[in-house]
Amino acid sequence: MSARPVYLNGEWCDTATAQVSVFDRGYLFGDGVYEVIPAFGGQLFGLEPHMDRLSRSLREIGISEPLARQDWQEIFDRLLEDYAGRDAAIYLQVTRGAPVPRDHAWPDPATAPGVMATVSPIGARSDGARAITLPDQRWGRCDIKSINLLPNTMARQKAVEQGVDEAILVRDGLVIEGSATNLFAVIGGRLVTAPTGPQMLAGITRGLLIDLVRREGLVELDESYITVSALRGADEVFLTSSTKDLWPVLEIDGEPVGQGKGAGRPGPVTRHLDGHFQQLKQSQRRPA
Repeated sequence: MSARPVYLNGEWCDTATAQVSVFDRGYLFGDGVYEVIPAFGGQLFGLEPHMDRLSRSLREIGISEPLARQDWQEIFDRLLEDYAGRDAAIYLQVTRGAPVPRDHAWPDPATAPGVMATVSPIGARSDGARAITLPDQRWGRCDIKSINLLPNTMARQKAVEQGVDEAILVRDGLVIEGSATNLFAVIGGRLVTAPTGPQMLAGITRGLLIDLVRREGLVELDESYITVSALRGADEVFLTSSTKDLWPVLEIDGEPVGQGKGAGRPGPVTRHLDGHFQQLKQSQRRPA
């Protein structure tokens, strides 16, 4: 893979030469936050809610904003220079910096935050996902988009080892979300998704879809918890993320989603909502 540009602590380099201090608290403690912002056809999508969530995450863990919005925009524009007409994802990360010596306590006075941003192409989404359910073993502040993702990676690895695409996380018998996705189910004609709160990360695609459904009255929406048994009996299930949009789930724990001839296939509500979401994406593109 060819080297890609990287913005790192005020300087430009690339993925072959970028280096961070071994004392960076992101490396030592997972002490930082991140965002993944999609750009479709070379144009950023959902930028403001992504940046608002970044600001919230920084505020929740006590890191000062390292850059103004306009500074971020200039970085993003440079990263996307080679992606005109192509789909890409910007990854940005902010850590608490690199104080010496290593100490669990936050540095006093605060060190300069560590800032990194890079870009990579978005791969093609498969027609449907297969998933397994697993116990949710994450910490109590999943609403913060922390770079400390060990439980998420362990869950995703278990899914990979079982030959499927995603792990659906369950806490106290209730479905929360995927290891790197949010989850929706169509049950009894209603679109159901877990409510926001400390136990889940409110995805930007999730929020944009909810706003779209409510604004256009596409389907009855219910933000409430789904039991595992209700999930397995759902008519349709799909996942959402910034790089996969609406991703139909065809199978959960080895059993097809849905009933009858449509079982194990993307359902009509999912297809209908995805069509409207694609229209939303197109409407927000700037004219060339």
